[in-house]
Amino acid sequence: MLDREKSLVLWFDQVGIVDVPLVGGKNASLGEMYSNLNPMGINIPNGFCITAYAYRHFLEKAGIKEKIQQLLKGLDTGNLRELERVGEAVRDTILRAKLPEDLNKEIIKGYINLSLAYNEKNVDVAVRSSATAEDLPGASFAGEQETYLNISGNEDLLFSVKKCFASLFTNRAISYRQDKGFAGFDAALSVTVQKMARSDMACSGVMFTLDTETGFEDVVVINGSYGLGEMIVQGAVTPDEFTIFKPGLKRGLPALIGKDLGKKDQKMIYAAHGIKKVPVSKSDQEKFCLTDQEVLTLAEWGVKIEEYFSKKVGHFQPMDMEWAKDGKTNKLFIVQARPETIHAGKKKDVYVEYKLLEQGKKLVAGTAIGTKLATGPVRVIRDVKNIHQFQKGEVLVTEITDPDWEPIMKIASAIVTDKGGRTSHAAIVSRELGIPAIVGTENATAKLHDKQMVTIDCSGGKEGVVYEGKLKFEVIEHELSAIPETRTHVMVNVGSPDEAFKNHFLPVKGVGLGRLEFIIASHIQVHPNALIDYPKLKKDKTREIQTLCRKIEELTKGYENKADYYVSELAEGVGKIAAAFWPNPVIIRFSDFKTNEYETLLGGSLYEPLENNPMIGWRGTSRYYDPKFKAAFGLECKALLKARGEFGLTNIIPMLPFCRTVEEAKNVLGVMHEFGLSREDDPGLKIYMMCEIPSNVILADQFL
Repeated sequence: MLDREKSLVLWFDQVGIVDVPLVGGKNASLGEMYSNLNPMGINIPNGFCITAYAYRHFLEKAGIKEKIQQLLKGLDTGNLRELERVGEAVRDTILRAKLPEDLNKEIIKGYINLSLAYNEKNVDVAVRSSATAEDLPGASFAGEQETYLNISGNEDLLFSVKKCFASLFTNRAISYRQDKGFAGFDAALSVTVQKMARSDMACSGVMFTLDTETGFEDVVVINGSYGLGEMIVQGAVTPDEFTIFKPGLKRGLPALIGKDLGKKDQKMIYAAHGIKKVPVSKSDQEKFCLTDQEVLTLAEWGVKIEEYFSKKVGHFQPMDMEWAKDGKTNKLFIVQARPETIHAGKKKDVYVEYKLLEQGKKLVAGTAIGTKLATGPVRVIRDVKNIHQFQKGEVLVTEITDPDWEPIMKIASAIVTDKGGRTSHAAIVSRELGIPAIVGTENATAKLHDKQMVTIDCSGGKEGVVYEGKLKFEVIEHELSAIPETRTHVMVNVGSPDEAFKNHFLPVKGVGLGRLEFIIASHIQVHPNALIDYPKLKKDKTREIQTLCRKIEELTKGYENKADYYVSELAEGVGKIAAAFWPNPVIIRFSDFKTNEYETLLGGSLYEPLENNPMIGWRGTSRYYDPKFKAAFGLECKALLKARGEFGLTNIIPMLPFCRTVEEAKNVLGVMHEFGLSREDDPGLKIYMMCEIPSNVILADQFL
């Protein structure tokens, strides 16, 4: 009979979520999924675990446990030079020691059996660390130990296992454990040996079953890039990002409410030994790494995994997963899943508001991580070997970070990086530390300089901004449970889709006004008629029009039909607002730009007349049925139709602005019907009208 507690090697189908002390968080989760989710159609590559007992057995048999204890005794992790010296000495002790013969045999036997299962001589595997204190609330330990990819052959495998054991004592891991209250040997290490999906020939990434910045639980967020997934975690690329609305997905709808093309200019692939980085072709950079159907498949898997683990632990459990697409078979795989630990423990009834009280000069901008503000002097560090220069309270500015940077990240007031996305290492660690970060700025290390006083502002939505100087700001805590119920439904106004998720838990009954203008001006940036007429404009060889076409091409990468870009961007923007407040009503007003405002969009001067008083000119509903704008209004109708139909956001209520006459209202309803947005096609549809002109009041009954 198998004595599991003293087993050196256990296969995925022999372990489950209760076995964290035996095989660590990563392996326990993989075992649980391999046995229970594979039968549900979720692909998990097979593998085996080298147990925590095997790790302790190695330390005892090699006679190095006492030496390691002596080295760690009295260590001050705040002394970076001392931490480096001790860490290196411990790792060197482990790497010089020999693995016991019985452990060697068991690992090789497991590897031979895994190779046979995949019908290969020396199957390629990922060798990952799985700490026994991993993925606990408030202590994720993710990324603290090492991973080795494309390992093949007995010798490479055995040495990689030993390197994993040694990585329990990297400088950052020692420091992290001490900060979280774990003594030297409280955490042991298990090792994952798992068949690799050939994502070097396709793509890979991460997936969360909530929004990582705001904790909004009704979405799945997927990040992806070409090649092996390490590039995303390292922050070496800005990945593609996909946002899927869970309630729509659960109803079988293609509820992909957000698609953002990343900057994927390099990828990591197999080398003769190990891995290497190579550039990505221009054509691949300009298209998404996954098809919409693949995104939806992954999201469905993510929801099933979340539901499974929530049931298993007896409470709602959002998940953080890694996925890979095999370029040989074109199959998708989940290669890792762990509980999401940042938002899981947060109080839900306190809304913390950060408000900037002064204006400053904008220095650089990127993707905001978190919603906080911070100030401090800049410290630009380009190489991890120079982290001794860093002082507590400074703003760390660097190209990218990895776990070796963590000893100084925990004493930084904020972090700013040139590269990376919302799931890069810098983003993950800053969330856990509770400090603001701005990633993917592209030029922070060039634009900012040492000792320069700056303000880091992540309070404005998706974009984070670095301002010059120490600007005043305030932090306001609102106890949501203390706000009294009112008979009147209190609703919120939302200008930007980027603000929606962070305000999702406000005690409101929906959105009283959502404007399309912000999405058009900030996200789309092009006059709708210029997108409709793009094929015709492209034939015009005048210099001005060709320049316009190049700008449109740059903004609409991945869209053959440029009008589709307008519909998609509008639908996604509206979709995010409606998803954040689902199932409460969300009133979305059709565009009400004046002619002078439409003219500022790319190509606007080609279509807009000069008016002396645009406020009472060609605006609101008078545009919608006019032959010069009717097709453009049709794009708005199609966007709302997509958000209500494809995404399942039937809480969206369209609203007509600036409607002068009853006849005008009838004309617009006819045009909406023409484009498929009508009560005849959708009996549940409501249509509102703004009451803002005297005729609207006097003729209220007729308008109704």
